[in-house]
Amino acid sequence: MNQNFSRRRFLASSATLAAGLGMPGLSSSIARADGADTLRAVRRSIEVNGKAASVFGLVGPDGRSGLALDPGRRFDLALANEIDAALIVHWHGQTPRPDQDGVADTGYVQPIAAGARQAYDFAPRTGTHWMHSHHGLQEQNLMAAPLIVRSGEDLKRDAQEVTVLLHDFSFRDPAEILAALTKGSGMAMDHGSMPGMDMSQMDHGGMDHGAGGMPGMDLNDIQYDAYLANDRTLRDPEVFAVERSGRIHLRLINGATATAFWIELGALEGTVIAVDGNPVQPIPIRRFPMAQGQRVDLLITLGGNGAFPILAQREGDTAQTGFILATPGAAIAKLNDAGHHAAAAIDNSLEVQLRAVTPLAARPVDVTHRLGLSGGMMPYQWSFDGRTWKDHVPLPVKAGQRVALELVNQSMMAHPMHLHGHHFQVVALNGTPLSGAVRDTVLVPVNGSVTLAFDADNPGRWLFHCHNLYHMATGMMTEVAYA
Repeated sequence: MNQNFSRRRFLASSATLAAGLGMPGLSSSIARADGADTLRAVRRSIEVNGKAASVFGLVGPDGRSGLALDPGRRFDLALANEIDAALIVHWHGQTPRPDQDGVADTGYVQPIAAGARQAYDFAPRTGTHWMHSHHGLQEQNLMAAPLIVRSGEDLKRDAQEVTVLLHDFSFRDPAEILAALTKGSGMAMDHGSMPGMDMSQMDHGGMDHGAGGMPGMDLNDIQYDAYLANDRTLRDPEVFAVERSGRIHLRLINGATATAFWIELGALEGTVIAVDGNPVQPIPIRRFPMAQGQRVDLLITLGGNGAFPILAQREGDTAQTGFILATPGAAIAKLNDAGHHAAAAIDNSLEVQLRAVTPLAARPVDVTHRLGLSGGMMPYQWSFDGRTWKDHVPLPVKAGQRVALELVNQSMMAHPMHLHGHHFQVVALNGTPLSGAVRDTVLVPVNGSVTLAFDADNPGRWLFHCHNLYHMATGMMTEVAYA
């Protein structure tokens, strides 16, 4: 590892420590080959806009949030459950064998009981990934953390690494949120039945339907108390110390349970170099959308001295969060946690520009599964072709096949779709073919369609679901099942 890389990591770490985060900074720990290291699922306390909150956390062997592995290291550790409830943690973006995936729904493993441990050992996939609970609604209570697997190219890049996990936060119990959504009176309304009505001006008892979408479209189900970037709001944002005219490798993770964001780089221009951990042909950019579960890697070169806010504004709303890159001695202005105007619905404006550095090999598709994304607000239930997880029909594939999934959104809400155990290539948007990005999570907008393709090279049963937690919890989940 070169000296500049180590020094720049130290700068970012020092800034985090100086800011006094409630959540420990991103871990740079390395899981040892003997498997003796432990990742701990814990309860912890943070402060959100001056009020204490009890949340979950995933703490690495060095006592800091998450994990970061250097090139060539195995994902070899034990997950220790130190909370007072069962849990299981999914390694989002990793492609291990199915019993190592961190889900219980497919029957390979059971949730980890309170006080118990579970060992994991597999060769990790490089890139910007994350980890989160896949048990109940624990993800809403911040049972999530970055999972960074560095490549040799990362070490050669000579750029300061900055990692930020976005989240949505409520002081309410997640079970209370879900109960309010599903009770069927006032809290859950079918917008499709009221075309043209301005839902943002109506009082729905705690639901937030947003603005900036097409008539009848629903953008946001939940009114959150705050939006977080590394556990902090814009009233007290994280400030990363960066070098004058320095080069930044920014790793952004949308770990929010039900919130999509527009990312604003402000005075800076970035270059997208990867999505969901997979390299793409470089694209210069200043503003772009991020759906739940997605990750974006950017290279940013600072033009000189100063404090540079990077903001994440919730779609259909003025609410925003963010963080600051600041050179030594820069004056840091107070930021507003609300923008001047409500943001539009996120879209696939970035997706259509992305091209994979390493696309799938050219070959015919062997099997195609067409899925209608269905459901609505009254009752609050989301599904595939009217079928929820309870009565789902698995999508059959055989090892060695090239598989295509054609996703058609028949509902009035967009859905970020995530496939476990594989990474796919986006091969068509709204029926127009393209050689798009390789990723694991893709947005299917209202009235839109997305076709993705993958090679069936990891036998087992694999979840495929919407990464809006409450859509998944009410049924929008199925599985890809190998014969």
